[in-house]
Amino acid sequence: MSSKRTSPALDSTSKAIIEQLQLDGRRSYAEIGKAVGLSEAAVRQRVQKLTDAGVMQIVAVTDPMRLGFHRQAMLGIRVSGDTRVVADRLAELSEVSYVVLSAGSFDILAEVVCEDDDGLIELLNDKIRDIDGVSATETFVYLQLNKQKYDWGTR
Repeated sequence: MSSKRTSPALDSTSKAIIEQLQLDGRRSYAEIGKAVGLSEAAVRQRVQKLTDAGVMQIVAVTDPMRLGFHRQAMLGIRVSGDTRVVADRLAELSEVSYVVLSAGSFDILAEVVCEDDDGLIELLNDKIRDIDGVSATETFVYLQLNKQKYDWGTR
């Protein structure tokens, strides 16, 4: 999701719909409608507008370990040149799940998910370090995931 997209102004009802879906993405439109005071059809229409505008996505969140991806890591990447070009190239890689331009020691942070250490080494050496502009990488291997949440609300 990019901050470049123009997002529609969210009223309290749209925010309530988002919060309902953050609590349970499988909740029916009829149930959400009861909770927010709209018809099922009105909820369906609002959800479609919110997804079309890029305000939200409705996806299945998985546990990578249970799917055979035993190596997760955050990469700190230093770039010479245009960081946006490198970020776009990283975003094309299937192993990369998260890319953000940052300020500080690293120009880009990228989260990666691989099957094992060999997959991580291959990703780093054969794909990421081959991208024009990547001058250095630092890998922070995840040992244990203690918290991951998606229900922060709409404030």
